Amino acid sequence: MTAVQIRPQRVSDARKFLEILLHPKFIYFPAKPKSVEQEKEFLRLNAEKRRKRVEFNFSVIMGGRLVGGIGIKVDQQRRYIGEIGYFIDHSCWGKGLATAAVRLAERYAFSQLKLKRLEIVTHIRNIASQKVAEKCRYRKEGIQRGKILHNGKYVDAVLFAKTR
Repeated sequence: MTAVQIRPQRVSDARKFLEILLHPKFIYFPAKPKSVEQEKEFLRLNAEKRRKRVEFNFSVIMGGRLVGGIGIKVDQQRRYIGEIGYFIDHSCWGKGLATAAVRLAERYAFSQLKLKRLEIVTHIRNIASQKVAEKCRYRKEGIQRGKILHNGKYVDAVLFAKTR
């Protein structure tokens, strides 16, 4: 497998992100941008989110190709906690890319951001994402009832965490 890298997201990533996020097989990630322009607007906010230490979003790159995204949201009440969220193009599923990207984002979160706890929250039916958390040695802490808004309904989520 070609090495996975992460880099800060760029506005020019918008079209590919839209393609990934709106694919019919892509059902568990909550972000569903309505247009390239809406996705560009989201990406334009990244610099300010970084400056304010709210969110750190990266593009996942494999073989020079954009294949997904990963981000770290810093809890604004408990600024030592971050939540990692990620998505990978459906054509690259099952190749270990999300696992590799989580490990890179985690390294950044612990070493650069000095976070003490990282969480991964997955839709209760997203078994693949749960496997990523387990492969990265996150501990399953439990079920969070009604945590995620999915298709207009609040659904349960599985909480995984790792501490430093």
